[in-house]
Amino acid sequence: MPIVVTGLSHHSSPVELRERFAFSDSQIVDALGQVREHGIADESVILSTCNRVEIYAATGDDNHALGQTLRQFLCDFHGIDSVPGDELYTHSEPQSVDHLFNVSCGIDSMVLGETEILGQLKQAYKLAHAEQATGAQLNKAFQKAFNVAKLVRSETQIQRGSISVSSVAVELAESIFDSLKSQQVLVIGAGDTSEKSARALKSRGAKSILVSNRSDDKAGSLAAELDGRAIGFNTWEEEFQHVDIVISSTAAPHYMLTRDKLESLLRKRGHRPLLLIDIAVPRDIDPDCNQLENVYAYNIDDLQSIAGQYLEQRKAELELCKRLIAGKRNELLDTLKAHSANTTLGLRGQQAGS
Repeated sequence: MPIVVTGLSHHSSPVELRERFAFSDSQIVDALGQVREHGIADESVILSTCNRVEIYAATGDDNHALGQTLRQFLCDFHGIDSVPGDELYTHSEPQSVDHLFNVSCGIDSMVLGETEILGQLKQAYKLAHAEQATGAQLNKAFQKAFNVAKLVRSETQIQRGSISVSSVAVELAESIFDSLKSQQVLVIGAGDTSEKSARALKSRGAKSILVSNRSDDKAGSLAAELDGRAIGFNTWEEEFQHVDIVISSTAAPHYMLTRDKLESLLRKRGHRPLLLIDIAVPRDIDPDCNQLENVYAYNIDDLQSIAGQYLEQRKAELELCKRLIAGKRNELLDTLKAHSANTTLGLRGQQAGS
C-alpha cells in the first residue's frame, strides 16, 4: 500500500493559485469523505495552510494512477479546470515519505526550520483520524513524522533564529516603523497564526493591541492575555483611524479590506504610514491597496524576502537533517513492508485453513 502525496506549495505556485485550492475545516471533512466514498484511496490526510495544500493518501494496492487521480480530485473539488503540471506535484515512495518528514521538520517551509507547520500537520492528522480517514499506513507515517521533527529539533540547529511566519511578519513591522512602542496594532482573526503574531508584537513592545474575531469570546480571551482590547468583528473599521499596523488572518472567502474601503478609511487618519500584513489564504487584503499613498501591503509570499535573511545560517544544518530523515524513512518503510507481508501471510493462512 504505497503512500502518495499530491499538492502545491509556495515552492511551486504563487498565492494567487494556492488560495484557489485552500480548504476550510468543513471542506476538509467533506473532501476526506469523498476520497473514501469515491474509492480514490483507502486512507487520506489533507493539509491546508497559507503556504501549502496537500493530500497524503494510501491505497490497498500498487495504484500507479493514484497521483493523477488525486490531482484531478483537487481540481474538481475546487471547480478548477486545469493547472500546469509543474505547479501541482506528486511524490510516491520513498520520496513521499521524505517529503512528509521534511514538511514536519520545517525543512520545506518558506522560513527554513519554522515550527508552526508541525502544529498544523498534527491538526490535519487529528482531524483525519477523527473522521476515520486514516489507517495503519498513514497512522504509522504521521506518528513517525512527529518523532522525526522532535529528533531534528533536539539534534540540529535548523530552527535557530527567526523561525515562524508570524515572527517574520513582526520583523517586517519593525523594519517599517523602527520601533513598535508607539504603534497601535489591529489583529483581525484570532486564529493560531494571528495569536502568535499578536504575542510577538506584544513581546516587542507594541503600544496596544486590538483584537477582532468572529467569535467575541475568543477575541476577548486573547485580548485579555495580551492586555489589549477586543472589538467587534463588524465594527473594527470604527477604530481604524488610530491603527498603524494591521495583521489579518481570517478564513473569509472574500477580501476583508478592499481598495475602495481603505480609501475611505484613510481620510480619517491623515497621512501616517499604514502597514498591512496579510497572512491569510485566501487573501484578506486586496493587493491594489498597495497602490495607495503611505500604505505598505504585504502578503504571505512577500515574507519570503525576509525569510531569506536567515537561510544561510541554517544551510549548514541541512545535511545533518537529511541524514537523520533518510535513516528514519528507511525504518518506516521497513516497518510498513513487514506489516504488509504479515497481513498477506495471514490472509493466505486463512484461505488455506478454509
